Amino acid sequence: MVSQTTTTICPFCGVGCGLNLHTEDDRLISVTPQLDHPVSRGQLCSKGWSSAYGVDLRGRILHPLIRTPRGFRQASWDEALTTIGEALQQVLNEDGPMAVGIISSARATNEDNYAAQKLARAVLKTNNIDHCARICHSPTVAGLKQTLGSGAMTNSAADIFETDLIVVFGADPTENHAILGGHIMRAHLAGTKLIVVDPRRTRLAKLADMHLQLKPGSNIALINALIKTILDNHWQDSEYIEARCEGLVPLAAAVANAYDGVERTTGIDLETIREMARAYSKASRAMIFYGMGITQYVSGTNNVIALSNLALVCGQIGRPGTGINPLRGQNNVQGACDMGCLPNVYPGYQAVADLAARDKFSHAWKTALPEQPGLTSLGMSKAALDGSFRALILFGEDPVITDPDQNQERLALSKLDLLVVAELTMTDTARMADVVLPAASFAEKSGTFTNCERRVQHVRQALPPPGEARGDWQWLAAIARQLGSDQLDWSDSEAVFREMAALTPSYSAMSYPHIDEHCGLQWPCSAETPDGTAVLHSNSFPIGRARLIPVHPTEIDESADAEYPLLLTTNRLHFHYGCGSMTRKSPLLEREIPPGLLFINPADARDLGILHRAPVGVRSRRGYLETCAMVSEDLPPGLVSMPYHFREAPSNQLTNNAQDPVTKMPELKACAVAVEPLPPGRVPRSMDQLNAEQGGIER
Repeated sequence: MVSQTTTTICPFCGVGCGLNLHTEDDRLISVTPQLDHPVSRGQLCSKGWSSAYGVDLRGRILHPLIRTPRGFRQASWDEALTTIGEALQQVLNEDGPMAVGIISSARATNEDNYAAQKLARAVLKTNNIDHCARICHSPTVAGLKQTLGSGAMTNSAADIFETDLIVVFGADPTENHAILGGHIMRAHLAGTKLIVVDPRRTRLAKLADMHLQLKPGSNIALINALIKTILDNHWQDSEYIEARCEGLVPLAAAVANAYDGVERTTGIDLETIREMARAYSKASRAMIFYGMGITQYVSGTNNVIALSNLALVCGQIGRPGTGINPLRGQNNVQGACDMGCLPNVYPGYQAVADLAARDKFSHAWKTALPEQPGLTSLGMSKAALDGSFRALILFGEDPVITDPDQNQERLALSKLDLLVVAELTMTDTARMADVVLPAASFAEKSGTFTNCERRVQHVRQALPPPGEARGDWQWLAAIARQLGSDQLDWSDSEAVFREMAALTPSYSAMSYPHIDEHCGLQWPCSAETPDGTAVLHSNSFPIGRARLIPVHPTEIDESADAEYPLLLTTNRLHFHYGCGSMTRKSPLLEREIPPGLLFINPADARDLGILHRAPVGVRSRRGYLETCAMVSEDLPPGLVSMPYHFREAPSNQLTNNAQDPVTKMPELKACAVAVEPLPPGRVPRSMDQLNAEQGGIER
């Protein structure tokens, strides 16, 4: 019996914790934390501890599958690749490159994502490449790019223990980023001030010095009022603004009337606003952390800009213990963005529209590249509905569960001539595919992940891929070869990384040995900063002077009314992750939470005749589902919330696909619903049961 320990990185959230995978004879037998890891510091959350279940062979896809009228049948790789290649070539011949696209994966490695965007651009000749950042932090990339010149977390996780004040805005890191949430709790217990701004009374809100329980969608109204208070009282950092910012005069004019109706709009009184403004502006060092309670609105990009304005006015960017710090949801969503898996940028956020950038990549890849901007993931779905988009390659994502307006997403996928899905297990999206490819998990391949603090870390292979599974860049290369291209013919993952780093300035001084030497490197890591950068913007901004940009409140797209009297928001749960395809394989995690919940205030439950844990039906203008009520004072009256982890009761059956005009981010955090009690003793019907009864969409 041969035992081995492999150090690697957790495959769940963007914290990027260090794991030890313990194997015996090519079997994963246990998981332990890396005691000396610079971020996780010898800790793991419940998901990390259960990561072995996520790669267990039970339920794994082990061979290529091809759809037939009677269901899927096993196929060889040669047959699967021939089927894919012929279908892609036919679509390209008939409708051109804008009719095909790729949705890559924030769960896959940097190398996999680099390969995906290169296949799209250099082989398929399209910029139709996107990934799940579209529905989580695309407003972060767009907003901070405008104000600071870089759309990433400015500081490091270690700064939590160096700051004087932590502001958590629209996030609950104890649920999805539990290790960072624990760091915040320990820092607070040691004396760091804590302010939480959230419509829900989260775990951190219960501990905080202040909790501003604002109404959903009123972020800009509150932030502008904070800025007005700071400017009126001369609490701003005038020296910092004078030296490093531009746009104070128009910003001051824009917030001059910010008090008008702000108490009604936000639900926060002026004295509380004044108290928070004083605390943040007077703190020697203050950190802002924010999540999808900021980004997942039609005003998402402007929400991010408003937060940046607040931090800049107070000089709280560019020093240890300060900064504006988005909490990235998936393990490699930062890396997938860095790799250019977006329709408007190449790796390193080099703009597709920039002729010099296009020439650079065209020269490096020795091929002409498309000039036309690509479609977002939701844009691909919309185009599929009208027949102009016909073929999609997708891996490591389950948009049927995680994207808004589930019925519309199913309909869009059903219209495709070709849907290729590479996955570990048979997800709802994979069930709709024409060809399903067996993917290797994080434990079965090598590469790198980039965590939310920009730390690029080495993912090491501990197990051989099961059955005929392949790493993502490997099967992507096989598709390229099927189309007659050798653009993706690398010898190993390190060769992929070397090519990417040579073309990506912020990664240019990185290599696998250098990453290993430092237990990860934070970008930018270049000749000027060969050992990485812990704090961004210490001396300058990539755009020269930071920009203070006036933004104004925008109402949510769909408010509660007589027909749909409650507002629904979405949330995450500590024990599950994403669509649940990995965490729900763990019996330890599965036993903790029922498969679907609706959190509702006691007053609303009483008015509707709903008892705790009783079955309820929930309806929006887009769909209907059934689940169980969780009566909780953590939500204010008029607001209900649901997690999106459960296919039995998917919140995205209900959510709104109204979009931020800049990034096309859907407004997942607010839509109007009606809730009704189901008859006593009735067991909530799953979405599969409801679809079967209603003749749901079939592929």
